Amino acid sequence: MPGYGLRAAGEGTGLLPWSWAEERLVSSRNYWVTTVWPDGRPHVMPVWGMWHDSSFWFSSSKPSRKARNLAANPHCTIATEDAANPVVVEGVAELIDDPADLASMLSLENEKYATNYGIETLDPALNSAFRVRPTWAFGLRADDFTGSPTRWEFEP
Repeated sequence: MPGYGLRAAGEGTGLLPWSWAEERLVSSRNYWVTTVWPDGRPHVMPVWGMWHDSSFWFSSSKPSRKARNLAANPHCTIATEDAANPVVVEGVAELIDDPADLASMLSLENEKYATNYGIETLDPALNSAFRVRPTWAFGLRADDFTGSPTRWEFEP
């Protein structure tokens, strides 16, 4: 297999377009979040989340291992649930504490998952909400395993 293709988000033709990756990031129901323990070990957990405004949004209980890991080191990786046609995003998690952003996140989650959670679900005293802005992403299609691997890079 040749080396992975490299392109800027939204650039040119020949490899997978960023729109292909965004469709999968939006439509995935479950995601894998990888964080790093303080001693350097990887930690992977499934989460619900939303791709919105060029970022991945998710929440977690404040005392959870992933929330504590992100508080110590905000670098993380997000992957969609479809291993045959994956999108993997590496980025930096930002703690969301602005009430308007929390309300937007809750609205997105309630719409996507057909839930009816109240704002107390994202109470910053009990839970941590995160927005992950990508630094790079990778995707490939199972039906073109050797020709489709594409890597996108993003401005910091």
